[in-house]
Amino acid sequence: MTALYQTQPHPEARFWDRIAERYAKKPVPDQQVYEAKLAKTDSYLKPTDRVLEIGCGTGTTALHHAPKAAHVLATDISTGMIKIARAKAKAAGFTNVDFEVASVDDLKVAPGSLDVILAHSILHLLPDVDQVLVKLHAMLKPGGLLISSTPCVGDFMPVLRYVVPLGSRLGVMPWVNVFRKAELDDWLREAGFVAKESWHPSPKGGFYIVAGASPA
Repeated sequence: MTALYQTQPHPEARFWDRIAERYAKKPVPDQQVYEAKLAKTDSYLKPTDRVLEIGCGTGTTALHHAPKAAHVLATDISTGMIKIARAKAKAAGFTNVDFEVASVDDLKVAPGSLDVILAHSILHLLPDVDQVLVKLHAMLKPGGLLISSTPCVGDFMPVLRYVVPLGSRLGVMPWVNVFRKAELDDWLREAGFVAKESWHPSPKGGFYIVAGASPA
C-alpha cells in the first residue's frame, strides 16, 4: 500500500481540531450498539487483511480492530484527532497501525490492494459521497469489503439541510450532507458494491452496512 498525505489543512479540519480533546473524552452515545458493531466487524476480519479506515477520529475503533488484521492505516483530516490516536497506539504498544492526517482525496492507494475499508460516521460529512464510493471501490480487491456506520440524516431530520450552511459558516457545527438511506443504497450500487448486511439499531442512529466490492 502506498499513500500520499495532505500538504495543507483540509477546510473542515479547524472545527475538528478545536473539539478533538473534548471529543476524545466524550462517552459513546450508545455503548451497547457500538460494541455490537465492533463485534460484527470483527467477524468479517481475517489475520491477513490490510485495512484502511477513513475518518478515524481519535483511533478507538482502529485500535480495537488492529489485533484482528495484518495492518490498519487509519486517516483523518484533523491533526488534533490524529495526535490523540497516535498517543493511544503508542501507549498500548501497537505496531501494526499507522495514523495519518489525510482526506480521501489525498490518499494514493494501489488499485485492488485493500481487503477492508472502514468508514464510520464519515460519509455524511462528505460532499461527494457518490464519487468517494467509486474511489473506495477501486482500492478494494474483488470481494473486498466496505464496512460503514452512516447516519442518513435526510430520513429523520431533513430540515437540517437548511441549518447546516449557517452553522458551518459560524463554526459551531461541521458541514453535513443530508441524504436518505435510499440515496446511499443507490450510490453504493452505482459504485459497484453489493449489499451483504444492513442493520439499523435505532431510528435516528447510523445504518451499519457491509458491502462487497464486485469485480470492475
